Amino acid sequence: MTEKEYNDCVDLYADGLYRFTVKNLRQEEVARDLVQVSFEQLWKHHKEVAFQKAKSYLFTVAYHAMIDHLRSMKLRHHEPLQPEAFVQQPAVDWETKRILEKALNELDEKQKMLIMLKDYEGYRYEEIAGITGLSLTQVKVYLHRARKALKRSLEKLLVF
Repeated sequence: MTEKEYNDCVDLYADGLYRFTVKNLRQEEVARDLVQVSFEQLWKHHKEVAFQKAKSYLFTVAYHAMIDHLRSMKLRHHEPLQPEAFVQQPAVDWETKRILEKALNELDEKQKMLIMLKDYEGYRYEEIAGITGLSLTQVKVYLHRARKALKRSLEKLLVF
């Protein structure tokens, strides 16, 4: 990968990578740090990583960095996730996002990350398997279960 291609990666993928990390961690500063770490790793390995594979590489690094961060936080102490990371939206969109965020936060970490990779970021099953280290079958099964759990949570939250 050339320096220009690396800079193109920053322009193309930084926002999506930040969105992925902040949605999972809900901590803006940590999310920024993890995006920075991901791009540092890409730069360190830019000669080995093809431009076409850079997006997958970045999300893989960010995914593993998030897992490491979450594990270290659990070892230190339980720190509740804060929802202050949202920009003001129109009232209807805000309420919908609030309900969806609440439902997503009821999922376990793996389920939430799988939904974020597939439904928010648009990765294919094969790419998710590569990012997470799961088999293709595991990705499909876990994602199916995650969607069912999300549906149950949404139904619970939307009872009038």
